[in-house]
Amino acid sequence: MKVLVAVKRVLDYNVKARVKSDGSGVDLANQKLSMNPFDEIACEEAVRLKEAGAVTEVIAVSCGSAGCQETLRSAMAIGADRAVLVQTDAPLEPLAVAKLIRHVAQREGVQLAIFGKQAIDDDAGQAGQMFAALMGWAQATFASKVSIADGTASVTREIDGGLEKLRMKLPVVVTTDLRLNEPRFITLPNIMKAKKKPLEVIDAAALGIDIEPRTSTLRVEEPAARKAGIKVADVADLVKRLKEEAKVI
Repeated sequence: MKVLVAVKRVLDYNVKARVKSDGSGVDLANQKLSMNPFDEIACEEAVRLKEAGAVTEVIAVSCGSAGCQETLRSAMAIGADRAVLVQTDAPLEPLAVAKLIRHVAQREGVQLAIFGKQAIDDDAGQAGQMFAALMGWAQATFASKVSIADGTASVTREIDGGLEKLRMKLPVVVTTDLRLNEPRFITLPNIMKAKKKPLEVIDAAALGIDIEPRTSTLRVEEPAARKAGIKVADVADLVKRLKEEAKVI
């Protein structure tokens, strides 16, 4: 059984985002870009399922510019067997990503797709759910535990009230939460091996899929600076300041 893992190239989480001078978006020029952390968890889980014998092949898929090849190589260094890049320089919304990945999933005949629950750049948290709707598959979002056996997926997912356990027949879409696993450290030998693994590039324009954005960005601004906090001597001082200065009580 094949498993598809969706990965996205984003601004590295250690880098402070800077807004372009014209307010049109986030400045990515000369910035470090890396794999979305939730997608690292998704890739790690797919590799663990393969190591456990539940799946036979892990296919990493990304949509975006040629630079995404670097991110796909990282996925293969974690343990993905091969990668597919649906290449386009056009801005992609979650629906467009879901449509492009659907094309790959249908062509490859996968039975399981694993997405990160959200990307740290747009925080949309929609691609996995939209992909499931387009494919007509069952879905389990925010997964903290996944097991595959006898054509069935058992998933524990995190909800507001605690944990929810689901059991569903394949094919299935899973989106990963932080507590699902801790991605392995990528070693130099695995980085070298990843360079030799197959990476296919597909031109998105040749697929005839409508990926036109449905929304437009009006303006991007830095969040307003906040004043530094203060320490109070005791509860009485706190109450006094809340009454006289903050005027909230």
